[in-house]
Amino acid sequence: MRRSQYDAVIVGAGHNGLVAAAYLARAGRRVLVLERLPYTGGLAVSARAFPGVDARLSRYSYLVSLLPGKVVADLGLALDLRRRRFASYTPVGDTGLLVDNGDAARTAASFANVTGGTGDLAAWDRFYAMTARVARRLAPTLLEPLRDRAAAREEVVADAEAWRDLFERPIGEVVDERFADDTVRGVVLTDALIGTFADPSADLLANRCLLYHVVGDGTGDWNVPVGGMGAVSGALAEAAARHGAEIRTGTEVLAVDPGGEVVLRDASGAEHTVTGGHVLVNASPVILARLLGEGGADDPEGAQLKVNMVLARLPRLKDPFVDPAEAFSGTFHINEGREALARAYAQAGAGTIPALPPAEVYCHSLTDPSILGPALREAGAHTMTLFGLHMPARLFRKNPDKAREEALAATLASINSVLAEPIEDCLLRAPDGSPCLEAKTPVDLETEAGLPGGHIFHRDLSWPFAEDPAEAGRWGVETAHPRVLLCGAGARRGGGVSGIPGHNAAMAVLGAGS
Repeated sequence: MRRSQYDAVIVGAGHNGLVAAAYLARAGRRVLVLERLPYTGGLAVSARAFPGVDARLSRYSYLVSLLPGKVVADLGLALDLRRRRFASYTPVGDTGLLVDNGDAARTAASFANVTGGTGDLAAWDRFYAMTARVARRLAPTLLEPLRDRAAAREEVVADAEAWRDLFERPIGEVVDERFADDTVRGVVLTDALIGTFADPSADLLANRCLLYHVVGDGTGDWNVPVGGMGAVSGALAEAAARHGAEIRTGTEVLAVDPGGEVVLRDASGAEHTVTGGHVLVNASPVILARLLGEGGADDPEGAQLKVNMVLARLPRLKDPFVDPAEAFSGTFHINEGREALARAYAQAGAGTIPALPPAEVYCHSLTDPSILGPALREAGAHTMTLFGLHMPARLFRKNPDKAREEALAATLASINSVLAEPIEDCLLRAPDGSPCLEAKTPVDLETEAGLPGGHIFHRDLSWPFAEDPAEAGRWGVETAHPRVLLCGAGARRGGGVSGIPGHNAAMAVLGAGS
């Protein structure tokens, strides 16, 4: 007979819910995890997206940066996270800007070729030395109770330049001041705009987005998970189960009572009630409000186009001095110069799909060929993941299918504008003859994954400290109800595949003595 009383009931088996479950079960708590979908992992999964094609794509989230090494070590996760040799490549006419993590001289020569001098490389080195200082100081605090703003400034970021330029001034203004070249400015700014619809010259939301892209685990590295993102969530599910957590998939939570009662519907359609000393909700604040029968949570708006592809071969570049395998193993920037980003933002803000959408791609299989079956590897096939910027959900509301087609066509035209051949000519064909390509808009994520507004961070990112002094000393996961905690990406210090809100929710429960 299944229990109905638990120390903690966790709503949602995404990666944060699994982190919380593993920590709590490891501490000897009775833990139940409830997942609506027939599998665990949420959006951190690997999938064979194209029938008959042996390629396991990271269909939604696709790289790992914010997952702390402490969480990996604490939970004994068997993960292989590989650093990418090439940070990025940005086509510029018939050449391009290559940032090579393993060859400083080659990077310097590429900067000189593209920018015509050494000034922007020196500014680049100074800027990222500054973000590295912040990352080393800030990353450990993400797994601790919140500091207030003053303590963050004095203790975490004891660096007047960094505090001014990353926390107080719009990052677009800072970038324009520090860098002269349009391409270099754009490469820096893309990290401030991933999944975030904002004007970096005016909106500090872009600063918050940049912070979460440069502080990951104290280094800011964006690493490739061997086996795809499903390997990350799979390791977390194994850890939770190993420590004794009970995980039920195909089980939808219908309501949560502030007193800890949870109403659920199982796979057979039968409704049941379970009770937890605490209820941890691994979902957006909007979903939490619905489960509690409350209003007041603002609807978020995602702003991205995700395109998954399998290629029969890598496309040729206009640049004869860079191998496509180098260019596509890091982040390949497409029409992401400073002016192009601003133009696309203005077009999207006016209600139209950008004419040449800014986007970036990378090929997971260049770093981790294990996600491809033997025949595909031998044939030279590769996966390609594209993340498109400035695609707010509002563009897809009226006619989702038509708008998706228009956005995809514009995005393919955008990537083709920087290649030596059309990307369509390089797509692998599935056994039925269809091209291996799928596109996901914010509305698709809302419909298919239950993500309100398709917002990949669940809501606008917050500063990683307490903006309200009354919140200092808390974990950033608390709600108005003492027994109900938010452990998804919408918690303070959430966003990305991090496990940080899951860890912090578990610490809040353990600190409460449940």
